[in-house]
Amino acid sequence: MAAGPVAAQDADPAAPCARTGAAVFERFISAECSACWTDASAPAAPRDEWLLDWIVPSARGDDAPLSPAAPDEATGRARKVLITTVNDARTDVHRTAARRAGPARLAVASGPAFNGYFGVQLDGRGRWPAGTSAWIALVESVAAGTDGTPLPRQLVRTVAGPFQLNELQSGKPFRVLQAMRWPETAKPERLRARAWLESADGRIVAMVGERCHAR
Repeated sequence: MAAGPVAAQDADPAAPCARTGAAVFERFISAECSACWTDASAPAAPRDEWLLDWIVPSARGDDAPLSPAAPDEATGRARKVLITTVNDARTDVHRTAARRAGPARLAVASGPAFNGYFGVQLDGRGRWPAGTSAWIALVESVAAGTDGTPLPRQLVRTVAGPFQLNELQSGKPFRVLQAMRWPETAKPERLRARAWLESADGRIVAMVGERCHAR
């Protein structure tokens, strides 16, 4: 799915980061819907919001046209936040509303690509309600006009989690270290680490990207 130059908010060190507590804009495409990927009328994310693009596996598995870019975790994420199942003929959108500045202190970073893996580290502290979990992803920045997409995308390629951390309730500092393999269809130079905290009902309550620390 991915080729070409980097062009996304947290992949470009000169680009602005989403503000602390910014809304999170998620787009969901069925792996069956290749037309959704090329649809210029698909909803665009506001520049001052976090963006995640999910391609959701279908019942046809590897036979679906977008299956190479469909992580298994996309199915669970879609079930949590969409009122209905992912539509095979359109892009479904979910937006987690902006929040006032909260207790999160988050930072995520990845080491250099090596032998098919990135080492990713998430550090943070802050007190959150019971049921809050941490997630880490490798997100691929796909520029508008690249690989057939008319929109810039932040494509979720690999996900690790949920991490149920006692420190999220105690307020103590925590650290998560994770070796994450990128898919063969991804371009490692366009991958960046992204991490978020998610409430028990699926709301993303804090998000951070490389060079975009939540303070």
